[in-house]
Amino acid sequence: MISDLEQIYSTNIKGMKKSAIRELLKLTQRPDIISFAGGLPAPESFPIEQLKEISCEVLDQDGPAALQYGATEGVTELRQILVDRYNAQGLNVELKNLVITTSSQQGLDLLAKIFLNRGDKVICGLPSYLGGLGAFNSYGGEMIGIKFDEKGMRSDILEEKLKELKSQGIKPKFIYIIPDFQNPAGITMPESRRLEIIAIAKKYDILIVEDSPYREVRFEGKAQKTMYELDNSGQVILLGTFSKIFVPGFRIGWVVADEKIVDKFVTAKQSTDLCTPTLNQKIAYKYIQKGYFDTNLKEIIKQYHEKRDNMLNGFKEFMPEGVTWTEPEGGLFLFMTLPENMDAEVLFKKAIDNNVAFVLGSVFHCDGSGKNTMRINFSFMPKDKTTEGVKRLAKAIKELM
Repeated sequence: MISDLEQIYSTNIKGMKKSAIRELLKLTQRPDIISFAGGLPAPESFPIEQLKEISCEVLDQDGPAALQYGATEGVTELRQILVDRYNAQGLNVELKNLVITTSSQQGLDLLAKIFLNRGDKVICGLPSYLGGLGAFNSYGGEMIGIKFDEKGMRSDILEEKLKELKSQGIKPKFIYIIPDFQNPAGITMPESRRLEIIAIAKKYDILIVEDSPYREVRFEGKAQKTMYELDNSGQVILLGTFSKIFVPGFRIGWVVADEKIVDKFVTAKQSTDLCTPTLNQKIAYKYIQKGYFDTNLKEIIKQYHEKRDNMLNGFKEFMPEGVTWTEPEGGLFLFMTLPENMDAEVLFKKAIDNNVAFVLGSVFHCDGSGKNTMRINFSFMPKDKTTEGVKRLAKAIKELM
């Protein structure tokens, strides 16, 4: 072994941190622990029989091409069907505006690779998705957090911060937002707030990155227009994925952006993995084409709606006074806030002793705040285990109180 590895590691790897959630999941593998920690879709939502049928069909009809390298941009048929779906929702998208990525996490990594130099500033929410923060941090990005209210990122604080930075000669590279069922908060940003933030971004000439992995998992309320559609000028980069609405194991995501930006994603992707697996893309295309996707999505929405309601009912019945939580209109997560004098990290240890797990809310805060918060997933566990888990969590909270 070389004498001193630390001397030859890159600046990038030295700045990277292991995912707090992935490391946490290692602690929750015991069969007796009820975990609300992961962002996992329900296994019963996976269309196994349909995928068996389609996989055989693809291999029989298009086997050699499906098993070969593909274009970096992605399989044309899949890209076109995604473009058609977006246009049906009111967006103005062409094939040249969409590139397939190996999960939306790769999209975030490529985004950072394309735009960030060490020390560049990125605007994000307090709280914000840990995977995004990790990707930006790995390329030396420095996050500036903007507080939330019940409508998401506060536009007044955003403008105040951008004005302050401009006076210092600093221009952030982009504003990172998850407007629909935000991870981890579960908040949906209303159209009025989206328009305010778009107007501010235009005023200060800054890109917006709209991360949208859960948008189609809506239980109730009115679907809001995407920021990409509301902008319609190329100032928004939209990220999507099949991980939460189809199957995560295929690792299929995509980026929708101005043609010039998409070209940079293609270039950056070619030095990363050349192309997303062709077989997975062709299966996904057939799955949508046959109408299976929309049918199964309705079932996923129904399942998660019931699971969310079951968890909320448990909170109302068992949680002590002083504990609050968000009630998302869709998605997979909600956010819980403990009384200010409580530390979720101390609670976590007690919760594990009670055989229940969650994710610390502080890991989603780029400034280290949120010590009394936690993210709770409601999509993965069966309803009976969720109820038992809520009882255990409430017991741990009462003990700590």
